[in-house]
Amino acid sequence: MDAIHSKSAFVYGEVRRALQSGRYAPGQRIDPSGLAAEFNTSPTPVRLALYRLVGEGLIADHARSGLHVPLLTEVALRDLYDWMERLLLMACDIGVARTFQPSAKLEIASADDDLVKLTWQLFDAIARATTHWSLHHAVKRANDRLAPIRRAKKGLIEHADEELSQLDRHWRTRDIPSLKSALRDYHERRKQLVPTIVALLNDRIDYLH
Repeated sequence: MDAIHSKSAFVYGEVRRALQSGRYAPGQRIDPSGLAAEFNTSPTPVRLALYRLVGEGLIADHARSGLHVPLLTEVALRDLYDWMERLLLMACDIGVARTFQPSAKLEIASADDDLVKLTWQLFDAIARATTHWSLHHAVKRANDRLAPIRRAKKGLIEHADEELSQLDRHWRTRDIPSLKSALRDYHERRKQLVPTIVALLNDRIDYLH
């Protein structure tokens, strides 16, 4: 049993990273038997790993059609952006705990950098700095759900590298009023693009089919 759980934890980590890296597009089907072959394991650890991801909202179980990366509707995507914004603003209001150890500064040289990964790291740091586990956990889950969306819509936001650099600068200097204002602007830009993002995701799924 320990071997099964150990293998399941490994598969969980690999699939979670694959989701963040954009290997699976929103709406794409995930084949458990293919993963079992890829990781040279039996179906049981794969199922355990995938249903753990279902529980976290990173994979959707559509019963007859199987497991898929969630494809959000306009309402659901707008709600997810709003939820992330509210969580980050709450973290700003709580402030940085005295025991928090800051991480290294984000290095954003150009739009060619992995802005999806850097965005995840910055938002995670803002929440982690509060040392409130529940808030940090909520931001991590929202971050994970948004990661494939961020990667799929890459290119829709102009000057995204400059935008992220500004957010990081406000965070590093602890200019919380400016950070909160920039976070509102950041999410408002994306909420306005929700119809375009959802249409883009639907087009990609049609292509995959």
